[in-house]
Amino acid sequence: MVQIKISDPVSKIKETLQIEKGTLLRTLAVKYSENRNLPILGAMYNNQVVDFDTEVLEDGDIDWLDMSSYYGMTIYKQTMIMLVAHVARELFPHWTLHVNQAFGQHCYCEFEGTEKPSIRTLELIEEQMRGMIVADEPIVRTILSAKEALPILVQGGFSEAASLLKELHMKKIRLYRMDNQVFHSFHILAPSAGSLRLFGLMPFESGFLIRFPDYKMPGVLAPLAEVPKLVSVVKETKHWTKTLNVYNALGLFKVVEQGPKSANQLIHVAEALQEKYIANLADKIYEDRDRLRVILIAGPSSSGKTTFCYRLAIQLRVLGLRPVTLSTDDYFVNRSETPRDENGGYDFESLKAIDIDLFNSNLQSLIDGKPIKAPCFDFKQGCRLEDAKVLKLEAGHPVIVEGIHALNEALTPSINRARKFKIYISSLVQIDIDSYNRVSTSDSRLLRRLVRDAHYRSKTAEDTLIQWPSVRRGEEKYIFPYQEDSDAMFNSALIYETSVFKKYATPLLQQVTPAIPQYADAQRLLHMLSYYPEIDDAAVPLNSILREFIGGSSIHDWVKSP
Repeated sequence: MVQIKISDPVSKIKETLQIEKGTLLRTLAVKYSENRNLPILGAMYNNQVVDFDTEVLEDGDIDWLDMSSYYGMTIYKQTMIMLVAHVARELFPHWTLHVNQAFGQHCYCEFEGTEKPSIRTLELIEEQMRGMIVADEPIVRTILSAKEALPILVQGGFSEAASLLKELHMKKIRLYRMDNQVFHSFHILAPSAGSLRLFGLMPFESGFLIRFPDYKMPGVLAPLAEVPKLVSVVKETKHWTKTLNVYNALGLFKVVEQGPKSANQLIHVAEALQEKYIANLADKIYEDRDRLRVILIAGPSSSGKTTFCYRLAIQLRVLGLRPVTLSTDDYFVNRSETPRDENGGYDFESLKAIDIDLFNSNLQSLIDGKPIKAPCFDFKQGCRLEDAKVLKLEAGHPVIVEGIHALNEALTPSINRARKFKIYISSLVQIDIDSYNRVSTSDSRLLRRLVRDAHYRSKTAEDTLIQWPSVRRGEEKYIFPYQEDSDAMFNSALIYETSVFKKYATPLLQQVTPAIPQYADAQRLLHMLSYYPEIDDAAVPLNSILREFIGGSSIHDWVKSP
């Protein structure tokens, strides 16, 4: 027998049970599934996210997951994606579904082998999906040896997944069966199709959107946001992957297998693509130099704002402009004055964390040709060092402002919008694990931050993981709403970066113990990293955005991000 503590705030049950060792969570969940508005999709068992086919083998805690939680919603979305793929394969066997970028809370998909799907095509897929949902089609997980699993995947038409899993040399492989199909999923899946009550399919661009519930209000579909500029940069990113001829993790394995020369070539071409884009942006700014006085660069945490800012400044100098750079990080109020979030922690993402009056006074003085004594923020001491450096701007040259709030007009109310050029930068994942299993942009940036925090701030992975939800809330509140007001967008993701971060992030994440809730996050990231080959960073250029996180940058010695 094992002793299990179960907490279920929905049914208001908190109890300790003695159950037989080896009991499936599927059996245990029956009691707690009654009278719930939201179905149970999985569980957190001793700080690990598990599915219903997990055996209870040791004492511990169980918390049920539904759509109101991050992990519950992740399970919901991935299960829905697999259901779409399953039905599409049955109805249109010659098409291949590709799961691409998330737009808001929805997922953009395309079909290879056909033009843009018609409304009727999507209706047919949706009708069959709803039939499986009504029938509550079970989704059953099984663990097989690689020798058993790989032929099943190949026979079922999942040769891409089989080839990738073969590269990983896994002894055991997790497969899921839905109806007559067996497939591999990076994420765990819900226990049945009946759990997927709310969704929608709609034409979008050259593919379609899978619409998901709002994680804040799981009873309704999340709203659709108009993001034409984000769509444009995603299209451009797709073009880059074609140029590099690497589309997924398997593609990276093939590059690595060809030897260091092949990997180095990939690194340099990827970096050259970014440098070309930055140079083009500089050309655009130069052409409008008589009007523009302030270049504003903003983006979420770990998007590479600082390095991008310096590289843009270098390209402008090539054209004859001599910009002065300001970072809003240096205008943080002292730690004792920093606003708090709803949980009582420091809200570094808030606009109120910045001394707006001092910043605007300095900015206007620079534009007017007056010298300023700019501050510098000491993040270790948590205080601002006043009059740290003297700056002066030559007449007719621009000021470059870098910071998470740079696109928000409330940061620079003293400057007319027509005098500003706004750039939104983010790290939008360029390649995923395979066609059905995508990596979230948030996790990509979290890897960057983990490595950077350890390298520059002596923070443990646990420290970074604890702070990350607060960072994400700040981004959704203070950054993402302003991205479409940008004049240009830049994707700072590099196609090879996950493979470079692997050797840095893996030992950090392995130090997170099962005793804390962040263990689930650490295991998720370790699982993701296991699907990518390791690439040596020796060939990463010294001005690369990645150097902002792994160190060795020739542009700056210390990254000053909050």
